[in-house]
Amino acid sequence: MENNKFQFISNKITRLKDVHSIGVIGDPGCEGLGTYNMKVYAGALKESAKDDITLIAGDLVPVGKEHYYKMIQDITETTAENPVYVLRGNHDTGEYETYFGQKNYALLTEDFALIVLDNALRKFDEEGLSLLGEVLALEEVNQAIIAFHIPVPNHFIANSVSEEEFDKLKAVYQGKKEKVKYLLCGHVHSRFVDEVDTIPLICTGGGGALIEDVSSEIRACDVEHHIVHFSFEHGKLNYRIANLSEDCYSKERKDGILKEKLLETVQGEMMAHLRYLMFADRARRRGMDKIASLFEALADSEYCHARSFYSVLENPKEFSKSVETFVPGEEFEYTYLYKALETYAKEHENPLAAQAYQGASHAEKVHARLLKEASDMESFSETSIYVCPICGCVMTGENIPDHCPVCGGPKRQYKEFS
Repeated sequence: MENNKFQFISNKITRLKDVHSIGVIGDPGCEGLGTYNMKVYAGALKESAKDDITLIAGDLVPVGKEHYYKMIQDITETTAENPVYVLRGNHDTGEYETYFGQKNYALLTEDFALIVLDNALRKFDEEGLSLLGEVLALEEVNQAIIAFHIPVPNHFIANSVSEEEFDKLKAVYQGKKEKVKYLLCGHVHSRFVDEVDTIPLICTGGGGALIEDVSSEIRACDVEHHIVHFSFEHGKLNYRIANLSEDCYSKERKDGILKEKLLETVQGEMMAHLRYLMFADRARRRGMDKIASLFEALADSEYCHARSFYSVLENPKEFSKSVETFVPGEEFEYTYLYKALETYAKEHENPLAAQAYQGASHAEKVHARLLKEASDMESFSETSIYVCPICGCVMTGENIPDHCPVCGGPKRQYKEFS
């Protein structure tokens, strides 16, 4: 299958001219090809455009069916700015060879070699090990990266191939070990740098999948989505890790018409979400639990749609500084907007609207207070937060009133978030 950006590997050894750097993206699609995940992947491709070529370190798709490969291909061909090579991950099964060719291959540049080995089934096959030995034996190869998906045994995580499999790999490169400058892997939805068999091991899984805790030392909150840049400088193969900003991709927002339509779509989806939830509540109160469950499921689906569209529009700040950015909106609502609208509603004898604005204004004050406290996320101490489902009043602390201070709703109905 011929591609433009995606490279189909026909030969086990390919020589590349004018390639001095590689951008490595780990695990973009194993959790699904949702819009948020793909926004991160698109941002990673933009960052990787600074290099001569890109390598996807496995798990390009959630499962190796043609449908998913076609989806990721369309996004990649539109977004990538340099040739993209793929390493097979444990999710990249099925149609992988139809789209990308060889599972074990080597790219030889004028400066270094990238040797891609398939261990998606937690084993290094004989074909790959033979290729590794062949490439390392070449006189022209002096500095090499050995890349595979699942990590070899390391000091950070047990999710790796067995010691026996690593021994097979070591047995092949041992005589040429001085040529192996880096071991490179993905699979773990985080990042860490270790040393195994005295060789640096770089693990990167920050190209789209949700970042996870690795250990008490490497927490999800301490790791950003990222890519790894390898470059040959001053006679040496070096690497650096580049974090992706929260707003790593913004192409759609630059199209004025599309931006407006996306906003309208978000509003429509959220209105549908609200309508379905309210109908589900009415059905539940009448004992029609099956109907209620149906509409709750539909409401959740509409919310997911809204989230996807909004993620295209969103222009978030750096996560550690994000909480405080929500405070001004809350303060404006209860200080000016809702007061003015409550007054207008009363003057025009619309008591229900006035009551709704009055209740919401009370809640917004609490929102603003809690957001200010949460601006320092590590020290935020509230363990339980209660919301009145009747009017949305938010309550915290040990002595929660028996009745909502705004609407009088009973304590037994409060929703607890802890």
